[in-house]
Amino acid sequence: MANLSMTQLKTRNSASRFSFNFSKKVYPRPSRVDFKVFASEGQVSEPDLSVKVNGLHMPNPFVIGSGPPGTNYTVMKRAFDEGWGGVIAKTVSLDAAKVINVTPRYARLRANANGSAKGEIIGWQNIELISDRPLETMLKEFKQLKEEYPDRILIASIMEEYNKAAWEELIDRVEQTGIDAIEINFSCPHGMPERKMGAAVGQDCALLEEVCGWINAKATVPVWAKMTPNITDISQPARVALSSGCEGVAAINTIMSVMGINLNTLRPEPCVEGYSTPGGYSAKAVHPIALGKVMSIAKMMKSEFDSENYSLSAIGGVETGGDAAEFILLGANTVQVCTGVMMHGYGLVKKLSLELKDFMKKHNFTSIEDFRGASLQYFTTHTDLVHRQQEAIKQRKAIKKGLQSDKDWTGDGFVKESESMVSN
Repeated sequence: MANLSMTQLKTRNSASRFSFNFSKKVYPRPSRVDFKVFASEGQVSEPDLSVKVNGLHMPNPFVIGSGPPGTNYTVMKRAFDEGWGGVIAKTVSLDAAKVINVTPRYARLRANANGSAKGEIIGWQNIELISDRPLETMLKEFKQLKEEYPDRILIASIMEEYNKAAWEELIDRVEQTGIDAIEINFSCPHGMPERKMGAAVGQDCALLEEVCGWINAKATVPVWAKMTPNITDISQPARVALSSGCEGVAAINTIMSVMGINLNTLRPEPCVEGYSTPGGYSAKAVHPIALGKVMSIAKMMKSEFDSENYSLSAIGGVETGGDAAEFILLGANTVQVCTGVMMHGYGLVKKLSLELKDFMKKHNFTSIEDFRGASLQYFTTHTDLVHRQQEAIKQRKAIKKGLQSDKDWTGDGFVKESESMVSN
């Protein structure tokens, strides 16, 4: 990994933060790092999974998503040892005392009827809050991890109340540990919305612009804004985040849900002392929804921003290399996994890497950049689909008129070629 030096990190001018002209497609912004995103150069016999995102080198695009898999030093160290490209720690705030979790806090949806315990798990719900560990403890562990793994990417996920000074203090303290980037949690769907935390900010573009302004005036490392899917058009807050100085966006966080009602007890799940609260839905069942949201953001970024200067980290139901390939085909630079690790363990990264390499070999791709965004061009409007189909029908009808010359006859297709010239 190319270590970020202070010469690469430009001083931010908060007075210029609000000079963006939203009527234009290119937004002036100060630079923190060399943003060009590309795969490692050079021809190799095996496909190269390495990526460089916002100046950060990763051996592969697979990143531990913020949550339980990044909750302490021990588990994050395990992730690095297993070979994950990067780790995003569980979200921290200044005052962990206000974070009080309950248990049980997870519920699962199985594929077969009546939620049989033998059915495949396709959905996962959590009502878990951000880290309940003291900030000082988490910061010490960040520092220790960077000392032991200086060439690996560690990203701090942070969330605070609607308070400029609090955001600035939190950014300063996490940066002092040597973390490589910051992911801003604008997307947690449950827990403390009354404090204007999480999705309460991500769903309000005016509020989002203001808070992003505070953050990007202070931060000296790349900043990713994590987007909530619990909104009609996810491209709108993503546009605001990028226009307000963030180097990248991550999407999606979990989807607000009620997992189900126990038909024997008539109580909702997960059940805490007979009661529950809506939570965040994840795992395989959300993958199609995540693909749709990521596609929407990617199309916006391609049309309005210099895509090489910004990054997109995709999240949602990744359990196979194919799942990851779909996100990359839509334009994602990295792919985050959280619930998948909770279900299959940290060794999942080996399976993901092998399956992604198999996909690349099948199509003769040698690097991630060879196919990143390749499928985005095939999304269009319904009106355009109608036009394309009408044109295709016209062409097929024209072909039925028959062969144009005697030289076009073939032995294998002789019968069909004869029928193509029969008048109905």
